[in-house]
Amino acid sequence: MRGILASSIGVTCAAALALPLTPPAVAATARPVPTAEAAMTARPAPRAGTPTTTTTDRRAAEPYALGSTQSLPLEPLSRDRATPSAPGTTEQGLSRRAVRQFSLLGVVWDDPEAELHGRVQVRTRSAGTGTWSGWQDVETHTADHRADPGGPESATDRARGATAPLWVGESDGVELRVTPEPDGPEADPGPYGADAHDLPADPSLPSGLRLELVDPGEAAQDASLSGAPEESPRNAGPNAGPNAGTSAATAVTAAAEASAVNAELASFGATEIAELSRPETEQEYFALNAGALTEQLLQAKPYIGPRPRIVTRRGWGANEGLRERKFRYTKKVKAAFVHHTASGNNYSCSQSPSLIRGIYRYHVQSMGWRDVGYNFLIDKCGKIYEGRAGGVAKPVLGAHTRGFNSNSMGIAVLGSYGATNPSSAAVRAIARLTAWKLGLHGVNPRGKTYLKSGGGNLYRKGKKVRLNVISGHRDGFQTACPGRKLYGKLGSARSQAARYQGR
Repeated sequence: MRGILASSIGVTCAAALALPLTPPAVAATARPVPTAEAAMTARPAPRAGTPTTTTTDRRAAEPYALGSTQSLPLEPLSRDRATPSAPGTTEQGLSRRAVRQFSLLGVVWDDPEAELHGRVQVRTRSAGTGTWSGWQDVETHTADHRADPGGPESATDRARGATAPLWVGESDGVELRVTPEPDGPEADPGPYGADAHDLPADPSLPSGLRLELVDPGEAAQDASLSGAPEESPRNAGPNAGPNAGTSAATAVTAAAEASAVNAELASFGATEIAELSRPETEQEYFALNAGALTEQLLQAKPYIGPRPRIVTRRGWGANEGLRERKFRYTKKVKAAFVHHTASGNNYSCSQSPSLIRGIYRYHVQSMGWRDVGYNFLIDKCGKIYEGRAGGVAKPVLGAHTRGFNSNSMGIAVLGSYGATNPSSAAVRAIARLTAWKLGLHGVNPRGKTYLKSGGGNLYRKGKKVRLNVISGHRDGFQTACPGRKLYGKLGSARSQAARYQGR
C-alpha cells in the first residue's frame, strides 16, 4: 500500500410454474423452500394455459442461507397469435407464477454488446402479505456500466448483456413483459445532446432473454471464513461465477485475501474500517509512506480529508467464493465517477447489505463479471461500503464507466435519482469519501483532470478528455446515470470534499 498511497507524488493509479417437487438438500439453518404443491395451495394459481419453462437454479451445492439465483427463459407473449411477427419483435415475458423467494431481479441476454431497445415491466408478489405490486419499469439502458473494451473483464466469455437490477423486497411470485420499441429508446441525453441516439434502434429484442431472480441470502461473513463451498461445476448455471466449483479451502483463502488487503487500515476480519480525524489520517499517511516521501514532501501539508467509516466486504456479508480471486489494479486514482444503481428507492437502510449482496451476485453470476463493478457503494443514510475487492486505499480497477475505468474509481449511490433527490447524508458521504481517497493521490476534488478514453459512445478510444475530478457517469458516457437529481448535487459534493481536505 505504501507505494500506492504515494502514487501522486512520484509512484504512478454495471420460473417455471412447476417448482422442483422436492427441494435440493440445504444446510440445516436454511430457510424452507416450498414444494410446487405447497406454493400453489398457499397462493393463487397462475392463469390456465401457462406453458412450462425450464428454470436454472444456481443455488446448487451452496447453503441456501448464502443466497441463490433462479434463471428463467422468457417466452413469446404475442397478443395476436394469428398475425406472425418477425423474429425478435414479439413481446416476450413470463405469465404470473409462483417461484422461490427472491428480493432482486433483472433481465439478461446472450450478447453483452447488444442493447435491449424496449420496455421491461415486472410485477411481484410479496412473500409476507401475498399481495401483488403494480407494474414497475426496469432500467434497460445499462451498456454504459461496463468494463473498458478489450480489458480483462470484457474479454471473458461469461459476460452477458443485462438490465439494471431492481430491488423488490422479499417476494415469491413474478410476472414479466418485455415490449420492443421500434422507434428506439427515449433516454436522458445528458449534458452533451442526443447525438448517440439519433440513429433508429434495431426493433428486435436480443436473443437468450432470461429473468434472473436473486435471493441475496443472509450475511456470509461467518460461512465464508469457515469454508462454505460455492457452486459445484456439475450444478452451476450457464452464467456461473468465475469461482464456480470453488473448494471450501479455496473459499476460506479468498475471504482471507479480501480482508488482508485492508490490514494496514483495520484488523484482520474486521467488519468495518473505523473513521479517523484529519490529524490522525495525516499521521497514518506519513507513517505508511515515510520510505517513499522526500524530506521536502514530509514537511509539506498534505490535503487529505479525514478517513470516513467504511463497511468492509465482510461487514456486508460478501460470499468471496463468487468472485474471481485475482485482484486487478490501475495506476492511480485521478478522478471519481458518481453513479446510481437504478435499483429503485424502496429499500430501508437496514436492508442495504442485502441489496449490495444482491447486486454483487447479479453482477458476477448473472452478468458474468469478475466482481461487483463499483469500487464503493453508499446508501441513503450515508453509510459507505467497500465494493470491488482489492483494498479500499488502493487503486482497484473497477467496471463502472465504460471507457474511463483506468485511473479512476466508481462510487454508486443505492437507488434511482432521475426524479428523486438524493439524501443530504448520501451527498455528504460522497464528499467525505472522495476527500479522503482522492487526497491519498494528491488530487483536488474541485479541480479538473485528463483521462484517456478506452472507447465509448461519447469519446473515441485514445482521446484525452478533460473532466471534473468528481464527475457524473454521464460525463464519460452517453447515459442518464447518475440521474438528473443526483447529478445536480455534484457541485455541492466537490465543494464539501475540498473543505474536508482543508482547501
